[in-house]
Amino acid sequence: MKFLSKFIYFQILGWKVKGNINFSTDKLKKCIIIPVPHTSWHDFYIGVLLRSVSSVNTKFLAKKELFFFPLSIILKWLNFVPVDRFKKGNKVDKIVSIFNKNSEFRIGLAPEGTRAKVDKLRTGFYHIAKQANVPIIMVTLDYTNKVNTISEPFYPTNDIDKDFIFIESFFKGIQGKIKDRSFN
Repeated sequence: MKFLSKFIYFQILGWKVKGNINFSTDKLKKCIIIPVPHTSWHDFYIGVLLRSVSSVNTKFLAKKELFFFPLSIILKWLNFVPVDRFKKGNKVDKIVSIFNKNSEFRIGLAPEGTRAKVDKLRTGFYHIAKQANVPIIMVTLDYTNKVNTISEPFYPTNDIDKDFIFIESFFKGIQGKIKDRSFN
C-alpha cells in the first residue's frame, strides 16, 4: 500500500514533501495536524496519500453527514472519525479526553471548519492542543507548487494572539486547489 501511495503521490500527481520530513512516530506520539488551506474535496486524497507517504498513523475528523453506506466503510478504513457538528456538548473536552486516554493519538483537522473562504482560523484545534498538552503540526496544501510543507512541532503558549500570528504566518501566500477560497 505504501509503495502504491508513494507512486501516486510523487510520480502520478507530482507532489513533494518539505520541512519536517522526519516526522517520526516514535518521537511524536500525540499531536494535532492542521492542513491549510482546505478549499476542495481533493484535499481528502492528498491528505490520505501524505499520511501514507510519511508513515504517520493519523486519524482525521470528518462531518458525520459523510458517514453513509457505502462511503462510511471506506472512511472508517481510512481512519476517519465522525463528528456531529450540531450536537450540544464541548467538542474540545471530548477530543482532549481521547488524547488523555491513549498513549498514541494523532488527529488531523481543518482549522477553517469549511472549504469556503474564511478570514480567520477557528480556535478549537488550539484549545485542544493547549488542554491536552500536545503540539500542533502545520501542513500546507500548496496546489500551486504541489508541495506539502510540514512544520516542526509547535506548542501553544499562554498568548493566543501571538500564537495565531505565528500559525497564520506559516500559511501566508499558500494557494489551495480553489485559489479564491484560500486562507489569507
